Formats: sequence, structure tokens, C-alpha cells
Amino acid sequence: MKKISVILMGCGGVGRQLLQHIVSFRSLHAKMGVHLRVVGVSDSKTLVVPVDVLKEGLDDDLLSEVCSIKSAGSALTTLGALGKGEYRVFNGSESIRETEEIAQLLGKSTGLVVVDCSASSETVEILMKAVDLGCCVVLANKKPLTSTLEHYDKLVLDPRRIRHESTVGAGLPVIASMNRIISSGDPVHSIVGSLSGTLGYVMSELEDGRPLSQVVRAAKTLGYTEPDPRDDLSGMDVARKALILARLLGKRIVMDSIKIESLYPEEMRPGVMTVDDFLQNGIAKLDQNIEERVKRASSNGCVLRYVCMIEGSSVQVGIREVPKDSPLGRLRGSDNIVSFS
Repeated sequence: MKKISVILMGCGGVGRQLLQHIVSFRSLHAKMGVHLRVVGVSDSKTLVVPVDVLKEGLDDDLLSEVCSIKSAGSALTTLGALGKGEYRVFNGSESIRETEEIAQLLGKSTGLVVVDCSASSETVEILMKAVDLGCCVVLANKKPLTSTLEHYDKLVLDPRRIRHESTVGAGLPVIASMNRIISSGDPVHSIVGSLSGTLGYVMSELEDGRPLSQVVRAAKTLGYTEPDPRDDLSGMDVARKALILARLLGKRIVMDSIKIESLYPEEMRPGVMTVDDFLQNGIAKLDQNIEERVKRASSNGCVLRYVCMIEGSSVQVGIREVPKDSPLGRLRGSDNIVSFS
């Protein structure tokens, strides 16, 4: 049985799902001759590790408890009060230091996979050190790949040890498909796609005649958006995905070179307007303009979609009119689609 040590950064929806999968599919992993040994789990403030990371992993019951605590919106610090299982808890800067020590201890001995399921840009330095120490890195977090070109180059230097499929396209194998096309010798001239499940849902609901404000509130209630829906409506998440794809095509570009269309104006941005004020008062002011765009598109036999377009050195993300009977136009709900040509 091959034991693979894993340390997870980020206990949001994606991180919790990974832990639940690890715990629930132990028998399947065993049939494949693999045992995933979780030697650390962290949120933004706290790291939980077993007493002896060389010999043991965190107990499955404890991992399930971590999922329950984070699902309830609590911090991992509450584990200290439970006293469940044998583990150690590190907080603040101690958690960062301990993560790096584990990477140093296991990276070039038994091996370690560092999984980043956070949405933080602060994990970059840890990931850089993990790569230097011989660890494998798996990313669901887009921010490390969309920071500086120096960081990007280091994170994609060895594709055998660094994987990031889930940064683009949710469950679609977008990156793998593109890499297969490139590896076959075929050039990729352009990429067009709908890469946000949230904005896909918003656009298809607008098509049915519902006002933007109503659609966004419903999406938030259904859990489709971030706690602050402007994180989705800004288009920045789609821009990050587009930047990753463009860089994988060999384009030496940075975020500032991408043309991004936000669904709300600067005067409604975070820091100027609270989330509650935006949802209760601000977003309703955007209804008329969006409604007019929907009607104009319909009169042209089109629908609105939030699209990323990569061609040459140009990368753009924003609302576009697309024919109703096109692959993009036929999308419904949170489905994604990507086209290479």
C-alpha cells in the first residue's frame, strides 16, 4: 500500500468536499493500492496536524468533524475545545511556520502533496517553498497562477509534480483537453467560453425576463454566488481563468492587460457600498440597463452571455450577444462551455 501524505490549505466548499471524498472512498483507494494520509488541514487562521506527522495522519472522525465545524461557519480554533483525537493546533504565524516545517520534513523523504483549495493570494509563498522542497502541488486556487509571471513560471515548471486542472472549468477537463491539443502539434489560435457557473445562471435567468436584482438575490439564496455577489459580478474570477488559459498558451501577460467588464459601476464596489446596501438598493439601479440589453439582443435573434475571449495577444471578458442557437446561446443554468480553434 502506497501512502501519500497530504496537507490541505482551505476548508471552504471545495476543501470540505475533498476531505469528505477522502474519508468516504477509503475502500476505493485501497483497491488502487493507495492510502491518502492527511497530515494537516488549515483555514485562514489555524492549522491542525497529527502529533507525529512522520507516522500518522489525522483520524477520519476528526476530518469529518473539521467538515462539520467549517460547514457551520466556525473556525478551526474550536477544535481545541473538543479534545477529539490526538492532534496539535497552531494559530497565526505559527501555522505558516509549521506548514513549511512539514513540507521540509516530508518533501524530500516520504513525499508530500500540498493542496491549495483556498481563495487566498497569501498561499503563494508557502507554495513556492513547497516546490523548492520537492513537494507536489495541487491547485484549485486560481490566485497563485495569476500573480506574477515569476510565480507562475515556478508553479508550472514541472507538470509531473504540479497540477491545476480544477482552476478552470469546474468539472470540465478544459486544461487537459487544451494540453492534448497542443501536445498533438495543433496550434490553438483562439479560445471562447463561458467559464462562470454563477454568471451563466444569471445570464440565462435574464433571458427569461427576470430583472437582474431579483436574479442575483435568488442566486445568493441558492448558494451560487460568493457571500458578496460582487466577487462574481465583477468578472474578476472569469478574468483569472482566462489569464491561466492564456499563459498556458505561452502568452506573457498580466492581469492589468485583460479587458474586464464588471456588471456594476465603481461607485458600488466593495469598500464604498456594503453588501446589504448593494443587494437592497444598489443593484436595482442596474435593472433597466440590463433589461434594455436583453431586449436588444433578443431583437437580433441573440441572447446575452458572459464570455471570455482569447485571441492573439488580446484577452477580454464581458457580456456579449451570441446567437440563440449557438453552443453558447443554448447554455442553461450554471453549465460551462469552452471552444478551441
